[in-house]
Amino acid sequence: MNKNQVTNEQHHFPWDHPRFRSWIAVARACQLMQQTMTRSLAHLDIKTPHLDILINLYRFDGISQQELARKLLVGRSNMSMLLPQLEKRGLIERRGDDKDKRILRLSLTPTGRTLTEEAMEVQTGLIAKLMEDAPLEECMVVAQSMERLIAVLLKDENDLA
Repeated sequence: MNKNQVTNEQHHFPWDHPRFRSWIAVARACQLMQQTMTRSLAHLDIKTPHLDILINLYRFDGISQQELARKLLVGRSNMSMLLPQLEKRGLIERRGDDKDKRILRLSLTPTGRTLTEEAMEVQTGLIAKLMEDAPLEECMVVAQSMERLIAVLLKDENDLA
């Protein structure tokens, strides 16, 4: 037995772990989906981080910047860069909270609402095309697995804070 064999046997490499293939497949699928979504949204001149914001404002009109950042799992500095871009394009508006002037509430403008609806059509069309051959039961198993992972990761994040 040579020195390299001993070293390799003593270390546990990620690729030796039975669940590594699954983890890598999820990561690669996410990355490729982001790239595909970016290309699919290019004609609307929005990127996926913009889409995440717009869809959340579509669903949660009047959400605060802080609540939005928490939903998107991003920092306030990231929000501070993205929101002005959308505001400058006339897609969103920020207004003060009636009860607490320190809070800014976010809403889509009519133009933003129309663009968001177009982008959601692109997104749902892409998802439908990619998933059309997957049985619904399989889709639900994947969703449940990812939701479980999200819960574990969020719990770990909160435990470390």
